[in-house]
Amino acid sequence: MAGLIADLFISLDGFAAADKAGPFFGYGGKELDEWIRTESTGPQVMVMGRVTYELMAAMSAKTTDEASTTMNKTPKVVVSNSLTEPLNWQNSRLLSGDLATGMAALKQESRVPLRTIGSISLLRSLTNLGLVDRLRLMVFPLTVGPDGHEPALAGYLRTGLDLAGTTVLDSRIVLLEYRPAPAG
Repeated sequence: MAGLIADLFISLDGFAAADKAGPFFGYGGKELDEWIRTESTGPQVMVMGRVTYELMAAMSAKTTDEASTTMNKTPKVVVSNSLTEPLNWQNSRLLSGDLATGMAALKQESRVPLRTIGSISLLRSLTNLGLVDRLRLMVFPLTVGPDGHEPALAGYLRTGLDLAGTTVLDSRIVLLEYRPAPAG
């Protein structure tokens, strides 16, 4: 059975995006780029919601850089009850209907890890259903205050987590890796 890894890039005050912040909140660097490249090229199935799918498909369809080429080749599952197949982005298939049932089946059938990036409302639903096996928060060293949008961790049920690891990238970005805490 495949595990589900969820990656979320956030500001220190918990936002996934902000006005006037730029990519990676303006804190990109060599080690972050290498981490992204390594995580993107390993065997995996990308799981994303409709909004993330539409944004990423539009970007990848127009470019031929290494990251887009990799994403085009990567198998993708799009969770949506409003889209219909066939999906336009190559190697994409649709998961609709009951999320818990569909994701449980996907985890059973996959021979490689499942991974979400972004897809904030999908991640919240997956976490609240207990389907996330590893949560990785990439925390960027800034607060965005009123410029922030997409509060990344709002609306979650109470969930215990155990710290599984920390990594500092480019001497300023902190990757926090969590696993669900055992019940009890």
